[in-house]
Amino acid sequence: MKEQIKTDKAPAAIGPYSQAVKSNGFVFCSGQLAINPETGKVEGDVQEQTKTLLTNMGNILAEAGSSLDKVVKTTVFLADIKDFAAVNEVYATFFKEIPPARSAFQVANLPLGGLVEIEAIAEA
Repeated sequence: MKEQIKTDKAPAAIGPYSQAVKSNGFVFCSGQLAINPETGKVEGDVQEQTKTLLTNMGNILAEAGSSLDKVVKTTVFLADIKDFAAVNEVYATFFKEIPPARSAFQVANLPLGGLVEIEAIAEA
């Protein structure tokens, strides 16, 4: 059985998908851009965007009864791989104890001019 997760403390989906889906003891978070939930816009440099999107992701996970501490896997999409180190600086402040397994890729483009997008799988 799957359950749709939705919160006003993170930006609404910009397409036909859920913010997250809870199923079989896991929460699957859709890729998050650094969309300000109040303005609907992507704002800031890559470090500010990373902080915003991980904050939004934390709010989505909280709605699902989970947290960033329970994330087991992330995938990071970068508009420019040269931002890898800058993203890592912020990312490390959100995942301190046992960092999740992770993949990171440069992609051709991200929606809304985003510089970074992260998706996650967490324990429920």
